[in-house]
Amino acid sequence: MKSTFEKIGGTYTMGADGIYYPNLVSTDEEPHYGKYGMIRKTYLKEHRPAMYSLYMLEDRLTEHLNAVDDEAQERMDILVRQMMEKQGVTEELKARDQMVWVGAVNNIRNAAEEIVLKELIYR
Repeated sequence: MKSTFEKIGGTYTMGADGIYYPNLVSTDEEPHYGKYGMIRKTYLKEHRPAMYSLYMLEDRLTEHLNAVDDEAQERMDILVRQMMEKQGVTEELKARDQMVWVGAVNNIRNAAEEIVLKELIYR
């Protein structure tokens, strides 16, 4: 009788101690995730180990991290653009007072990142 792992395409290798161990080799999915994918991976390892193990066993971890990273980047772009528009942070302000503009943009990016981390990464 096949195990659940074998039913989803997993294989086992017998170790030197006579015990069968699952082969947890990743497929051809290339990791291209960036900052948010790495943060998500760390979060899963430290705070959601069962979910992390499930993604590893189903060979979907890289796919999941790529998707989370892409979604977080898109959400950051949207939030920053919306916040800049709402707060009146424009190229005109940049030309008039660069230091004020830099400070405002940094505050906006930090606020947007806080939202993204809470909504997408730490869930």
